Amino acid sequence: MLVGSGVTRRKFLAVGGGLAAMAVAGCGSNTGRDTGSGGSSGDKPALSQWYHQYGEAGTQQAVERYAKEYADATVTVQWSPGDYDKKTAATLLTDNGPDVFEYVNGPTIDMIKGGQVVDLTDLLDDATKADFTPSLIKRVTYQDKLYAIPQVTDMQLLVYRKSLLSAAGVQPPQTVDELLAAAKKLTTDKVKGLFVGNDGGVGILGGPALWSAGLDYLTEDNQFGFDDPAAVESLRKLRELFTSKSLLLGAPTDWSDPSAFTQGLTAMQFTGLWTLPAIEKTYAADFGVLPWPKLNATTGAPSVPVGAYGSLVNAKSKNVDAAKKFVKWLWVDQTDKQLDWAQSYGFHIPARKTLAAKADKLKSGPAADAAKFVNENGHAQTPLLWSPKSSTAYSDALNRIIRSGSDPATEIKSVKSVVQAELKRIAG
Repeated sequence: MLVGSGVTRRKFLAVGGGLAAMAVAGCGSNTGRDTGSGGSSGDKPALSQWYHQYGEAGTQQAVERYAKEYADATVTVQWSPGDYDKKTAATLLTDNGPDVFEYVNGPTIDMIKGGQVVDLTDLLDDATKADFTPSLIKRVTYQDKLYAIPQVTDMQLLVYRKSLLSAAGVQPPQTVDELLAAAKKLTTDKVKGLFVGNDGGVGILGGPALWSAGLDYLTEDNQFGFDDPAAVESLRKLRELFTSKSLLLGAPTDWSDPSAFTQGLTAMQFTGLWTLPAIEKTYAADFGVLPWPKLNATTGAPSVPVGAYGSLVNAKSKNVDAAKKFVKWLWVDQTDKQLDWAQSYGFHIPARKTLAAKADKLKSGPAADAAKFVNENGHAQTPLLWSPKSSTAYSDALNRIIRSGSDPATEIKSVKSVVQAELKRIAG
């Protein structure tokens, strides 16, 4: 998603109203491997490891270096351009899949229910588990079993020009109403108040709209989570924002790129953590960051969407124990490599709190604030049981509400019927 860098590790955050990991960079048409997973190389087991194609320079060389340094197996890395998610999901149904692979936000519920991925619970003791970003651990856990180890954290957040807010007499908004009022006051004949994507927020505000109202996609006991007047009000605010004439629409680049903000087209933008270096290069200290604000003074809480690729083990691997051992070595034990992966290739937050505290780039300024938001206000993009069909239903509803003025209460009822059917299917 980052212009000029090809496919990046945060493309999975480009989700449509909570679309569950549908738009991810990925894998080509042929594995290039002559045999299935597993095997041995001399006295050591042979393992295959898959990654999608990251856009940041040096990433492929880094993972190949990590694999080469592992002493207890011969690990071959496959770097995969193309539709990685679809290819990986299909390959898991065969005997030719990888031993170890990454997947956006961890496994799908269908992978778990289908017995395609290995339980990794024993790789983390309680203290280490508590060190990982809580929202990420929750997302890769099902029925108290852990199915992936988060590799790195990415997030979305609100950026704003301090000088423009100050000149307009506007404080950084703490509620959605304050955000709408600020956007209007900051709008001039040359600058719009806020940019949330060229679709008016359909693609990225589905989750924040619910969390700001104190709700979620699903309840703690996995029932539909937002058949509630507060959700109606929150979604109605997105329509109000769309029609306010303070929203930037038709920008040359979309929300995931900082250009609209750095070129002065908007005073505020909901974007990704990865844009901060470019923003700092343009504005130095003249910008700040915020979570998406709570709905009002008495309802909800501020929030940021959080996502991560997770490392998984294929249940059809011929060397499951060796694969688990490698995953633990790389993504649990080798903290220096985890810090390198998060900080040396682009701009990301380590998936562990103790490592985030050691990351030089996160020790001050807006980056430090962003790291704090992850653990205090972070929500996994979508819950594990939020299926692609549920995602599509919600995204379509958001499009009708925001862009066409459809009644939120009616649309929520429609989404609820789809989600309940999906939850019943999954439970069956």
